[in-house]
Amino acid sequence: MTDDVAPSAPTIDRYRDKVLACWFGKAVGGSFGQSFEGLDGPIRADYYVPVPDAMVPNDDLDMQVVYAAVLCGLEKPRVDRHVLAQAWREHIRFPWCEYGVAKRNLAEGLVPPFTGSFDNWYTCGEGAVIRTELWACLAPGEPERAAAYAYEDACFDHAGDGIWASVFMAALQSHAFVESDPDRLLDAASALLPVSSRIRQVVHDTRVWVSAGLGWEEVMALILDRYRATDFTDTRINTGFVVLGWLASGGDFHTAITITNGCGADTDSTTASVGALMAIIDPDTIPERWLAPVGRDLVLNPEVVGIAAPASVDEFADQVAGLRDALVGVWPEPDETAEFDPSVYAIPVTVGWSSPYGQIWGQRDISSLPPQGAPEPPMPEGARELTVPGTWVRWPREEFEDLIMVVRYAIDLDRPVEARVMFNCSEDIRVWLDGEWLLGSQPSMIMPTQHRPPMGQGADVSLAAGRHTLLATIRKPPPARDHAEWIVAVAEHPGLEWVPNAFRPPR
Repeated sequence: MTDDVAPSAPTIDRYRDKVLACWFGKAVGGSFGQSFEGLDGPIRADYYVPVPDAMVPNDDLDMQVVYAAVLCGLEKPRVDRHVLAQAWREHIRFPWCEYGVAKRNLAEGLVPPFTGSFDNWYTCGEGAVIRTELWACLAPGEPERAAAYAYEDACFDHAGDGIWASVFMAALQSHAFVESDPDRLLDAASALLPVSSRIRQVVHDTRVWVSAGLGWEEVMALILDRYRATDFTDTRINTGFVVLGWLASGGDFHTAITITNGCGADTDSTTASVGALMAIIDPDTIPERWLAPVGRDLVLNPEVVGIAAPASVDEFADQVAGLRDALVGVWPEPDETAEFDPSVYAIPVTVGWSSPYGQIWGQRDISSLPPQGAPEPPMPEGARELTVPGTWVRWPREEFEDLIMVVRYAIDLDRPVEARVMFNCSEDIRVWLDGEWLLGSQPSMIMPTQHRPPMGQGADVSLAAGRHTLLATIRKPPPARDHAEWIVAVAEHPGLEWVPNAFRPPR
């Protein structure tokens, strides 16, 4: 072969059929699982509820369509974290969870991998593992290269096991183009993960429990007992549920997606992942009764903008197959990103301490904090100016200097904003904006979804350009909790993405 002859893609038996089936398996699983997202298992459903009349749009697939379009638009296609970050900046308007945090970090001047690792409560969310099929289709039968692509992608909005889950799934799906034995597939994909990774551990444990002959509901309970987290999108439990559905199915597509969906949690993602995996292994596996309702049209969410998307799943499969040819032998280039100093992005606050002693009912309620609608309290004498690491704070209980913390933030806006302000906190809180009552809440689960805050922890307001103050009182955690945890956010209607630099002065 001469130097000017481009390498050709190795032959994969039924490659195009497997790519097409992969996307249909993704669409079927995602359309089925969306009705149950966030619910606890066991869920007993054996078909769509309700039955769709077209593909249900799902961010899992949408983002891969965006990536494919962007990569096809490059003169020399390459999978690079900075190219993918630019795709998020220009084409994806999803405000949710790790997506929103990473986009905010990008807008504030950070670059991957720090957009994913810094000030991000959702580092282990499902947001990257659900977009691995593209990397498998672009590097079929090459699990290491598919895993390298997945790493470039996942570091935009994840860290730790949020990345390792993506690496694992991309390798598993890539190897599935040339291998069908579950043990060989799982061994190969697991070998790419650190032994310390909880993803590797949950995969191992799930395999052991299934091989011991336990029923899927028993295995589901064991996964939850050992790996449960506050976040229903956490990759540890959800990866376990994908592996469980696949292994317990005996190779039957219907059984696999109904078991994985039956485990609950991030069902639209997990059920889509297991559906895509099984379709790669056997492109004839999806029953027609599951395929017919989703049709062949490629349906995207309106938050995807500025790309010319294929009209059908078939056209998308052709696009991906062509992109695969352009990427033969192309690995990500080593990243030489400068070191990151998180202290530069710390947030200035004023913190003081107070006590409810001497206050009568009406001045305080059973929480020891002011009652609903109370006037803003003064900042206590001796309050200090300091910084917190970011919008996400974990304050040790032992460092509470009195029963009540009083913390004040400055919000700086360069334009008027129709906003949603969130103060998601594990403890009793009362919050005032510009001296006026904003919200109050009892102890809450931590789920900092600025687009949909936990009950009582978000409020919609009109904010003028300029400086505003946000003051909160936070009750000391009980002895059962060793820290108070909270996340503050300002998001903008209608899309409810984070407002960049609302708390951090621009650099």
